[in-house]
Amino acid sequence: MGWVDAIRDHGNLLFIHLRDIRGIVQVVFDPGVSKQSCETAAALRQEDVIKVTGSVALREKGTENPYLKTGDIEVFAKELHVLSKSRPLPFQISEKAMVFGEELQSSPENVEEDLRLRYRYLDFRRPSIQELFIRRYEILKCVREYLDQQNFIEVETPILTKSTPEGARDYLVPSRVHQGHFYALPQSPQLFKQILMVGGMDRYFQIVRCFRDEDLRPNRQPEFTQLDLEASFIDEEFIYEVVEELTARMFALGGIILPRPFPRMTYREAMERYGTDRPDLRFDMAFEDVTDILQDTGYSVFRQVIKMGGRIKGFCVKGQAMALSKNVLQNEYAMKIVPSFGAKGMTWMKVIEGRLQSNIVQFFSEGELEELMNRFGATEGDVLMMIADVSTDLINRCLCSLRLHVAERLKLIPEDLHAPLWVTHFPLFELKEGELSSQHHPFTMPDRTDFDPEDKEALLQLNSRAYDLVINGEELGGGSIRIHDMETQQRIFQALGLSEEETESKFGFFLRALEYGAPPHGGLALGLDRIIAMILKARSIREVIAFPKNRRAVCPLTRAPSLVKQSQLKELGLKVEKGPEASATEALGAVQGDMAGNGVEEPEKISTEQVKHVAKLARLRLSDPEVTAFQKDLNAILDYVETLNELDTRKVQPMSHVLPIKNVWRADAPRKSNKSRSILSNAPRKEKSYFRVPKILEG
Repeated sequence: MGWVDAIRDHGNLLFIHLRDIRGIVQVVFDPGVSKQSCETAAALRQEDVIKVTGSVALREKGTENPYLKTGDIEVFAKELHVLSKSRPLPFQISEKAMVFGEELQSSPENVEEDLRLRYRYLDFRRPSIQELFIRRYEILKCVREYLDQQNFIEVETPILTKSTPEGARDYLVPSRVHQGHFYALPQSPQLFKQILMVGGMDRYFQIVRCFRDEDLRPNRQPEFTQLDLEASFIDEEFIYEVVEELTARMFALGGIILPRPFPRMTYREAMERYGTDRPDLRFDMAFEDVTDILQDTGYSVFRQVIKMGGRIKGFCVKGQAMALSKNVLQNEYAMKIVPSFGAKGMTWMKVIEGRLQSNIVQFFSEGELEELMNRFGATEGDVLMMIADVSTDLINRCLCSLRLHVAERLKLIPEDLHAPLWVTHFPLFELKEGELSSQHHPFTMPDRTDFDPEDKEALLQLNSRAYDLVINGEELGGGSIRIHDMETQQRIFQALGLSEEETESKFGFFLRALEYGAPPHGGLALGLDRIIAMILKARSIREVIAFPKNRRAVCPLTRAPSLVKQSQLKELGLKVEKGPEASATEALGAVQGDMAGNGVEEPEKISTEQVKHVAKLARLRLSDPEVTAFQKDLNAILDYVETLNELDTRKVQPMSHVLPIKNVWRADAPRKSNKSRSILSNAPRKEKSYFRVPKILEG
């Protein structure tokens, strides 16, 4: 039993591929075996669900299909039962060729992502998609098996919990019973797992769903899965050892061998050398500070920056002097690309015939040029890129963007290499809008406890016992050793400016637990969606999440989030305040609801990918500026519709449609005509009173 994957009609013989999650097998319908089954099979369409009874036989020599695991055999059908019929498909599902040398019919890369997610139940039928989720299950099984061997116990923590500051916005859930009060969906099980440690559970883990109402990025989702773990009576070395072994085992399931032990780098070193706390170490080009070399330089731009307390930093691009021409370096990078990153400009030099060359090299002494080559380790054919500014943060940020831009442009990043790294000793506090804030969370242990909670400058120099796991420039997880004594915890709250009332309101239940003898403990959370996507080489984390949200945090399948009835809001004691744009929003929502109810998708903001997709279908070649212009014009129309406050279309039925609502696909039933006899007289093959022709998909 399974789905009809592909059909090939060879006259008297009809072949189909029958597919289920275990694989694909070829079924042969031969009138000599069963005439009735052949007649029923002639009406089959792709994705019909059928049941076949027959005999398994070896294929004739030379007819084997190397594309199929079952390509050496076929099934001769004796009985055929159609269990369910399928409508015409919105996109091709079959990924297998029926004969040797034939290209694959379809792949996920060739279908618009939103269309695939809208029909996710069809997308799931693709063997390549099913394989991703089979492999995901195997990785999660590996996690549970290893942690079980290390005496960790899986414990489930609440989904409906208390809103506490975790660094991002909470999703709130109103209570019907306690009107005016709200649950929050957890950003992480942080406090619950620490309470489990206070409770003596010793080693805990959980594969848990977490929720964060934050701005979306390509590798983020509003809800995601993480591996959460915590252990008592341990230090950082225990976490490093356990997590390195676990990570290596997970990646090994994808045929990836991670080098051990993972190197370590402090936060400050990462920022100074790579401009980011998640550096990609698959390629070099680390930053060098050359301010000390150029203190008395004749180059006035550098001299003025140094005089104002600024710095000069840069990196060396090995062996790319030919690829980075003077025109590219000066007119593209120095004048356009680097300023777009926020810097005022860039200085470059090349090593040609053993000497540094550029349009400003005459302003530097021979000693300065020689020291620059030594500091960067520059040799023949190398290129130096430098940025000067009074802001170290700006220099690091711009050099980080420049480093990645150059590496991607010149294809310097090895695709099959994986470079893990522990980033350690993060600052305990940071400034946000002039106020002191925890960089991770307020339960992170500082590297020393003899700090003055009133000394703001000293607090900003305080490090934490926190650590992040980074691979290939992606942060895959992080954690810390936690505070386990009340005195230190209270001083942290004091440093953050929290009053006793605020502390009690937000964390009272947790702080009371610390008063009953808490063990030293620490833990970590790994983003499983990111890890699995990296292991399986998926294009994004959406590929390895069963029902993901799109880039606008909308579920294309269910159309969530959606409006709810006023009666539901009333039952919860809620009232939606109508701002100046409320009527337009309601009108748009009503139009969307009416359109969805009539089988029409609601309008959304147009993306550049959608413009390019339509252009491709129309056989148009658009430049990037043209794509941007089309996108701007189309979105301007949608924005204008949203401003039409006076329109109230809640009770207006759609008056016209581009196409009739009725299915316009041609039925696959043959039709008779008065001319059939004369037409059949020229037919190469006849069966009963019809042409015998191959089936085609009519567009």
